[in-house]
Amino acid sequence: MVVFAGQGDPRRSLSLLWRADAPPTRGGPGPRPRLSVDAIVAAAVALADEEGMGALSMRAVGDRLGRTAMALYTYVPGKSELLDLMYDAVHAELPRREPDPDDWRGALTAWAGEVLEFYVRHPWALQVSQARPVLGPHEYAGLDTLVTLLRATGLPAGAVRRLVGTLFPFVRGSAQAVADARLAAAATGSSDEEWWAARSAALLELVPDFAERFPAVSGLEAEGPVEPYPGNAPEGAEAVPYPEREARETFRVGLGVLLDGIEAARADRP
Repeated sequence: MVVFAGQGDPRRSLSLLWRADAPPTRGGPGPRPRLSVDAIVAAAVALADEEGMGALSMRAVGDRLGRTAMALYTYVPGKSELLDLMYDAVHAELPRREPDPDDWRGALTAWAGEVLEFYVRHPWALQVSQARPVLGPHEYAGLDTLVTLLRATGLPAGAVRRLVGTLFPFVRGSAQAVADARLAAAATGSSDEEWWAARSAALLELVPDFAERFPAVSGLEAEGPVEPYPGNAPEGAEAVPYPEREARETFRVGLGVLLDGIEAARADRP
C-alpha cells in the first residue's frame, strides 16, 4: 500500500510540521495529562511501529492515549495531517553528519547504513511515497545531510542532485527487502525454509527443462552460493535468517558499486 503525503490542508499541515502556531493548551477534565501534538504523534508512531500502517486511525491513537478520537481533532485536523507529522517526526532520529573531503566514501557508507536501520525500525515509513515530500524540518535536515556529504565529493551541483535521487531510493529499496524478509514468516505462517522446500520441489517436477529455458540464471546458481560477509563478518551475522542476510549483503555490495561510480565520476573531472 502506497500512501501519498501532503493530502491535508496545506497551511494547517505546514503550520503543524514547523510548529508555527501556538498549539492548544487546554486539557480535558480531571487529572489526566493534557494532550499535545507531540504526544499524539508519539502514540501514532508507536502504533504504526507495532501494528503497521493499516492499524493507524484517529480512533486507535485516541485509545492509546485514553481519549476519544474527537479529542484529538483539536490538535491534529485529521489522519492525513497526522501521517505527515509522524513521517517527519521519526526522521529526527537520523544524525547530522559533518562532511569529510578526505573520507567522503566512509561518510556516505555510514549515512547509508544509518538510514537503512532507520527504515527497518519504522517499516511503515517505506509506504509513504517520496513523490510528494512532507516538507517538514526533520525531513529537510536528512536531505541537507546527504547533500552536504555529496558536496564533499567535489562533484557539480547537477550530479549531486541526481545522486540524491539515486541513493535515497536505493537505501529505501534495500530497507524494504530487509523489512519484508522479517515480515514474511509471520504474515504467511510458514518459515522461509518450508516455503522454499515446497516450491523448489514442485518447480523441479513441473519444469524439468528449467536450466535449458533459463541458462543465465541456472549458470549463476551453478557457480555456487555467494559467501556472505567476506572477511570480517558483523557480530551475530550468522544468527540472522538467510533472506535478511542476503538483503543486507546485496545492500553492501550495491552501495559499494554506487560509490565506485562516484569515484569514477570524480576521476573524470578536469
